[in-house]
Formats: sequence, C-alpha cells, structure tokens
Amino acid sequence: MSSRLVTEIAGLKLTNPTMLAAGILGLSGSLLKRMAEAGAGAVVTKSVGLKPRRGYPNPTVVQVDCGLLNAIGLSSSGIHSFGEEIKEARKGRVPVIVSIYGYSPEDFAEVARVAVEEGADALELNVSCPHVEKTGSEIGQNPRLVAKVVKEVKNKVDKPVFVKLTPNVAEVAVLAEAAVKAGADAVTAINTVRAMTIDLETTRPVLANKIGGLSGPAVKPIAVRCVYEIHRRVEVPVVGCGGIATWQDAVEFMLAGASAVQIGTAVAFEGLDVFKSIAEGIEAYLERMGFGSVKEIVGLSHKH
Repeated sequence: MSSRLVTEIAGLKLTNPTMLAAGILGLSGSLLKRMAEAGAGAVVTKSVGLKPRRGYPNPTVVQVDCGLLNAIGLSSSGIHSFGEEIKEARKGRVPVIVSIYGYSPEDFAEVARVAVEEGADALELNVSCPHVEKTGSEIGQNPRLVAKVVKEVKNKVDKPVFVKLTPNVAEVAVLAEAAVKAGADAVTAINTVRAMTIDLETTRPVLANKIGGLSGPAVKPIAVRCVYEIHRRVEVPVVGCGGIATWQDAVEFMLAGASAVQIGTAVAFEGLDVFKSIAEGIEAYLERMGFGSVKEIVGLSHKH
C-alpha cells in the first residue's frame, strides 16, 4: 500500500484508514494481532469495564436480513485481567485503542487509567451501548454526562480519547460538541441502533434481552448522516462506523467527513481480508481521481 493511505487520528499514525470496530473479535490479544496483520490500520478492543461482568444469556446474537442484531450485555473479564491481551495486541504494531465502559464518570476514569498503564495507545469511551441500563446510551444521550465522563478521563490519562456516540438521539452533533468541548480528541459515529426481532413460531423476541443493537448495511445511511452532521460542528477527527463492507462504503464516509472508518459486521461476514480489500479499493479510487492523499477527500462533500 502506498503513502497515499497514511493518515493520523489524534496523534495516532495509521498506515491506512481502516480500523477494527469494538465488539468484533476484540476480546483476545491474539485475535487483535491477527486483525493488524490482516491489514487493519488500528484495532479497537471489545468494551472492558472496571469489574468482571457476565453479560446476558444466550441467544445474544442473531442474523437478520439487513445485518446483525446483538445484545451481548458488555460481558467482560474486567480491566485488571485485560493487560496481557493489550500487550499481545501491541505486537501487531498498529495503534491499540481500548474501548471502555463504566457506570459513572469515576468508573470510566479508573478503567482508563489502568488501560493506559497496561499499554493502551488510546481509549474509546463507550457511552452508547443501546441495551445495558445505567451505562452506555443512558449516559451517552445526555450531553452533560458525556462531558463529565470525558473530563474525568482526560484528568486521569494523557492518551488520545475517542468518544463513541449513539445514533439513538435527535441531535447527535450536540453530543459531539459536548464531548469535544470537554476535551475529546476524536469522536466515533456511530454505535448500533436499538432494534429487535420476534420469532413467529414461539411468538417471543429472539434475543434473551429482547432489545439489542442493529449493525450492518441497514444502519449505513444513518451513520453517514451522523458523520456528515458531526463534521459540520466539530474540528476534531471523526471516525465513521456502521455498515462498512466495501471500499465504496468507506469512501462515502470519508466524503461525509470521516478521517478513518471502523469495520465490524463485515469482518464476520467477509473475513479478515476485508481490511486489505477496502484499503486497496480506496487507494485505487484516490489514484483514479487524482488525489495525492486520503486526507484530501475527508469532508469533500461539504464543499458542494
């Protein structure tokens, strides 16, 4: 891959603008290392909390016509047991971004502190999980709480802080502004969309938690709109996430204002080669269109 694809997000240098999204094969360091070796420019771990959390009973994931529906419930061994995974992931020689969650700003800050001590290159604050009470989107739908979480974390660590935003609000850009004013170095848009599916034979919701988060192709237009609106309102980098499966999807997000893109559901459907194929497609597009760098197309749609 050429230097055209090199980009920088909040001080993190990426050889190409693709990243593994949180929640997909990000629980072990060996898997994260494999993602890096497969071509991801950076990797994001599964969300980790302060203490171990069991998560929800099965079924937790179901395939629907337009993507994946999940309600895993933020299952985690806890940050104090995650250090070895971070160290192993760093052997992939790409930035390792640790996704963290908490039930209070103080929780977030303590998890962030330990993650950085264990080697995290950056943090992604999961304030947008749509199916866990008292954390996730219950925090992430409130601009004041988002700002408080960001401030607490920034007071504890000196690494870049990304904030992953929920689409389940009327004005996602307002949340982005609150996060940035509080010190966020970048924002990720979007997390999954609240959704459910019901089995006709049993007449029951399929997921044990009943309501989960929808990812995949169905959410892409929502995510593109969110990235577009956020790019107009904040100066920090935006990382696009939601339904990206091809280089065309990635370029669309960049034109809307994303400096990089996260890939999740497509890894489950397409395999690890998806990072390389998307990066190569972006590079071919840049060459065909006469652009010298991927940075030149970020937010280009706003100039028309």
